Amino acid sequence: MTETSYPPHALDGITVLDAATLVAGPLIATYLGEYGAEIIKIEQPGSGDPIRQWGSSKDGVNLMWKSLSRNKKSVSLNLRAQRGQEMLRQLAATADVLIVNTRPTTLRTWSLTYERLSAANPGLVMVHVTGYGAGGPYSDRPGFGTIGEAMSGFAHLTGEPDGPPTLPGLMLADCIAGVHGAFAVATALRYRERTGNGQLIDLSLLEPIARFAEQATLTYDQLGVVPGREGNRWSISVPRNTYQTGDRQWIALSGSSPTIALRVYDAIGRPELKEDPEYADPSRRIQNRDAVDDLIARWVRARPLTEVLARFAATGVAAGPVYDAAQLMADPHLAARGTFVTVPDEDLDRVRVQAPVARMSRTPGQIRHLGRTVGADNTTVYGRLLGLTSQDLQQLRSQGLI
Repeated sequence: MTETSYPPHALDGITVLDAATLVAGPLIATYLGEYGAEIIKIEQPGSGDPIRQWGSSKDGVNLMWKSLSRNKKSVSLNLRAQRGQEMLRQLAATADVLIVNTRPTTLRTWSLTYERLSAANPGLVMVHVTGYGAGGPYSDRPGFGTIGEAMSGFAHLTGEPDGPPTLPGLMLADCIAGVHGAFAVATALRYRERTGNGQLIDLSLLEPIARFAEQATLTYDQLGVVPGREGNRWSISVPRNTYQTGDRQWIALSGSSPTIALRVYDAIGRPELKEDPEYADPSRRIQNRDAVDDLIARWVRARPLTEVLARFAATGVAAGPVYDAAQLMADPHLAARGTFVTVPDEDLDRVRVQAPVARMSRTPGQIRHLGRTVGADNTTVYGRLLGLTSQDLQQLRSQGLI
């Protein structure tokens, strides 16, 4: 393929129906939409996706919604009604990907199973996001990311040794599932290119985050040891912690690489410790972690953040400040990379959001617009895909279907 024959976006020509709610399923569609897929967001008429009511809002407009629904066309459809279910089947017959997070029994009741939909569209890739995945005794239970964070072992490992299990202050399990789901869709589409066949992707909220915490299960399986909470420390790497500076800021430091770990002693003015086995040998350094931590903490505590960071940078130590949101968005490196971009918006005038994460040299991601109002694209989408006229749409509105 010549350079000029590459499409503007990697997923141009792919149509995705985002009929899921909240975060994990919709985030899969968000990622695909950044790289060119046409995303049609399907919401309940009136209130729309419940995520529209979560978290911070400005002038009655939900901020999370604006970013999560970037690049998506919005249509309303009452899936609780038989006519709405029929319309979704018609839409799925024209689509490449369908994303849902309805319970398995509900999909069967609504005749929206993969077996039913793929009979009309063998190339359909369908993602079914649930709390626990299909096939086990929990399959039909309601499940949210919080439960996945707890059952995966993540919360058990997070927090201080003498404190309670700690849940993250963000939708971590959902976001990890979203990354796995987007990868799975891309893989399924590649398979379809070779065979013409779509497939069902069964994705739980529990298993993706459990995969990220696999160090604990490997340790238990092979050594019979259940790892516990260590705060900001880590049993396999020293130094690794957060430290408070003299001006009451915080830094994080990692010595995961043996050579980088030893540079800490140069930074704090104790180069002789690189020759002391108690501090230099990785295994003995782990056993001696309290002394190592105390040396670093006392040195950091005596200096302001700027001096600490400058010294660590000069000696090649892997360290960075613990940012809040304002500090993150003001960082000069992220500014130079364009990590946060300002996007015009019909409701909020201008919103600064994070740009697509993967920087692709030939087919870069793009934010064309932010989240729209419920049903903003009913006329365009239903007219193009289902051939519905304005009179048809008016009748559907009067029946509470859109």
